[in-house]
Amino acid sequence: MEENTLAVQYSYDSSENLYPRRVLVTGGAGFIGSNFVHHWCNAYPEDRIVVLDALTYAGNRQNLATLEDREQFKFVEGNICDRTLIDKLLEEEAIDTIAHFAAESHVDRSILGPDAFIQTNVVGTLTLLEAFRHYWNQHQQPDHYRFLHVSTDEVYGSLGPEDPPFTETTPYTPNSPYSASKAGSDHLVRAYYHTYNLPTIITNCSNNYGPYHYPEKLIPLMCINILLGKPLPIYGDGQNVRDWLYVLDHCRALDVVIHRGKPGETYNIGGNNEVTNLDLVKMLCRFMDELASHHLPVKPSMDLITFVKDRPGHDRRYAINSSKLKTQLGWAPLVTVEEGLRQTVGWYLTHRHWWEPLLSEEYQAYYRQVYA
Repeated sequence: MEENTLAVQYSYDSSENLYPRRVLVTGGAGFIGSNFVHHWCNAYPEDRIVVLDALTYAGNRQNLATLEDREQFKFVEGNICDRTLIDKLLEEEAIDTIAHFAAESHVDRSILGPDAFIQTNVVGTLTLLEAFRHYWNQHQQPDHYRFLHVSTDEVYGSLGPEDPPFTETTPYTPNSPYSASKAGSDHLVRAYYHTYNLPTIITNCSNNYGPYHYPEKLIPLMCINILLGKPLPIYGDGQNVRDWLYVLDHCRALDVVIHRGKPGETYNIGGNNEVTNLDLVKMLCRFMDELASHHLPVKPSMDLITFVKDRPGHDRRYAINSSKLKTQLGWAPLVTVEEGLRQTVGWYLTHRHWWEPLLSEEYQAYYRQVYA
């Protein structure tokens, strides 16, 4: 991916790709999905990649602009709840692997309007599962077919300061409409393996960050507000803890899971980077002051930090134990939070043309509603 200038070298063993895969990526124009598509196209250029995305507010076809001319790449605008479209794509494209990223994913928006989260995250996932089940059966249940369901650590609920990190056997205790909808989709995917033997795999990741991240999320929001000289709103006391995972490390993990993961299993993916929200924002301010000192309306950037009323049901701490993925499949994160944040700040500095058009009136209205 041309935007990744990290010194870390990512290597891929193409010999693991025993079959030239034909992959349907749902939500492939979104943040994590588009990074995954770039990763896969670079790692396995002979594979067929079909992106299905509804291009809602968080989907951006520009995220895939450099891939549009590839012979093995195809983009389809459409909704995962459209069973007729899904059936058609599976057959016409001879899909053997679904990488399912499509989801409503922002907690604040789920508080304001939960209906869309149930429709996309639960009904949409059910639609995909049913289509893939019938397609898989019609093709004599090939062993190498896979349905990868990309989920979140938020389904596990909130941890106390001294609690051990989430494992794959941690009970589900979702605390927001978003996490409840993702928990529901996880349960469906698990049930389809146990009921129908459908070759599904679930991954639960910690908070991602990196290129192409929609401005409503914490890290891009802070980067953009610093560049615009706007307040940096931090919920509550800023002591909520998250485990931060660089998005390209996440894509490497998903690659490993597709090629080496066992159907019916769940794998947790974390960055081993627990940071409070306040400390994270301070790090972003430090990197912005260092990398963009001549372009900042307000210096030092920390002067922009503002504490706002906490969000309802705000989980206090997330932490992921990725030892199963490391032990069984050989994956570990390569990027420290300092390296990844510096890279991410640099990306937003050089991609103003990407994020400025996203600050629409709809976005501004949403921003005022949440942070007023």
